[in-house]
Amino acid sequence: MAATAPASAPVATTWAIELDGVSHRYGSSRALIDLDLSVPWDQRVAILGPNGAGKTTLLRILATLVRPTAGRAIIGGLTLPAQAAAVRRHVGFLAHQTFLYDELTARENLVFYGRLYGVKDPAHRADTLLDLVGLAHRANTRTRTLSRGLQQRLALARAIIHDPAILLLDEPETGLDLAGAGLLDRLMVDDAGRPRTVLLTTHNLERALDIAHRVVVLVQGRLALDRPVAATSARELSAVIRGEREAW
Repeated sequence: MAATAPASAPVATTWAIELDGVSHRYGSSRALIDLDLSVPWDQRVAILGPNGAGKTTLLRILATLVRPTAGRAIIGGLTLPAQAAAVRRHVGFLAHQTFLYDELTARENLVFYGRLYGVKDPAHRADTLLDLVGLAHRANTRTRTLSRGLQQRLALARAIIHDPAILLLDEPETGLDLAGAGLLDRLMVDDAGRPRTVLLTTHNLERALDIAHRVVVLVQGRLALDRPVAATSARELSAVIRGEREAW
């Protein structure tokens, strides 16, 4: 049974994410083709596939950074792109790009984004998150001087500064050490202790099977597999991703 929408959700709907025939083109290249996908609240979905499969494009559409060429995308009952501004208040996005300002300190970056999202007492929220991601001792350090791994930790804090109900993670473990990677598990729970709805891309199949409820494989922009974690294996996933077998 699908979980009920959290109190922070914009609309009391069954589905956190609904995609109906979503396609996207970059010029003559098709990144996504007729993608149908429904994700209930509180579910963690791993998006897998080879490079160029459309994984990042999918997350960028959900994060309102890219408009689908065709089809319909609904996030928490809000339709894109018409209600993109409202959607952003409920979605956190961690991309390959950190979206941090190099000349600001770690704390200044979080306070800035907190104000941007209308967070109550953004300074306190920033300090809380800096402690959570292990950067309290680097709070006043300019971001450009932080290592790639520490910048990734700060970007994780930025992604949840507004306590979003939906979290989109594009290869979130990039640059993180083992301790940093452990932060991801804690970030998948919101401030009230409720599981977030999470979509994450990764090339780590074992990690995907360990943390996700469901795995989705994209190959050349098309949906190749969509199954509960309990009904698949790393070997099968690898074969589908490599195109050595069809899922259905």
